[in-house]
Amino acid sequence: MTVPAPAAPSLEFRAEQPGDAAAVEALLDHAFGPGRFTKVSERVREFAEFRPDLSFCAWDGEALNGSVRMWRVRIGDREAVFLGPLAVQAEARKAGAGGALVEAASQAAAAAGFPLVLLVGDEPYFSRFGFAAAPAQKVVLPGPVDQRRVLVRELSPGGARDLAGDVRPA
Repeated sequence: MTVPAPAAPSLEFRAEQPGDAAAVEALLDHAFGPGRFTKVSERVREFAEFRPDLSFCAWDGEALNGSVRMWRVRIGDREAVFLGPLAVQAEARKAGAGGALVEAASQAAAAAGFPLVLLVGDEPYFSRFGFAAAPAQKVVLPGPVDQRRVLVRELSPGGARDLAGDVRPA
C-alpha cells in the first residue's frame, strides 16, 4: 500500500519492508537516543506482535525521512494496535509527514479490522488525528506512565466503548 503525502509531495509513503529495518533503527536512534529503551512503550513492544503491513516509512529517494510502527496487542479482552514509535526528520516534520504517517497507519489498521489504536504521546499533537485520553483512562500499561498521555483512537464505532484492562500480548 502506497499512501501519498499531501503536505510533502516529494515523499513516498509505503509499508515497511524487512530491508528497511536498519534505516528505521538509525532514524529512531537519532530521534530518541538510548533513552527510548527505558520507556513504557518499549515494554509493550517487547511482547507485542510487530505488524509491518500496518507500519509505514516516508522515503525521499534513498533517504528515510520518517517511520511509524504498529504492534498487535490486547487491552483486556479487546484486539487493538499500539502505535509507536513515530519519528520524522525535521524538514519532513515541517511538511506534515508525521501526520501523514499516523493517518496511513491508522487507515491500514482500520482496513485490517482493528477497532482502535492505542499510543503514549502528546494529546495536543495527536488529538488532530482523532486520539483522546478519555477513552483510555482504564487502560493499564506494563510500567509507570502519565495516564494523561495514554491515548486512543476509535477506528470503528464503539471500538473504545468501555475500554479497560491490561495491555498484553494478542
